[in-house]
Amino acid sequence: MPANKKELSTPVQRFSKITAGFIGGFILTQSFHLFLALWWDKPNAIMTLRYAGFILWCVLLILAFLANNGWKVWGIYLILSLVFIGLIYYKQPFTI
Repeated sequence: MPANKKELSTPVQRFSKITAGFIGGFILTQSFHLFLALWWDKPNAIMTLRYAGFILWCVLLILAFLANNGWKVWGIYLILSLVFIGLIYYKQPFTI
């Protein structure tokens, strides 16, 4: 039985969901683990990134496809990434 046309998303929404899942999820995963590496022990954070990073990226990819609007997912992922990046720069020592 074919899918109902009204349940399918438009090609633009499909593209935004795919890019939000792949690229936005990767950016969010990396910024989160850089945040962990700065605030926690670096070797432990790197080992966490090796295994848990892939799992987190897969979960973020799936969540992007579950959402109705791909642009909202992009916004949420970018805002969370900017929050983690801001916390990273807040923790960095000030040097000239």
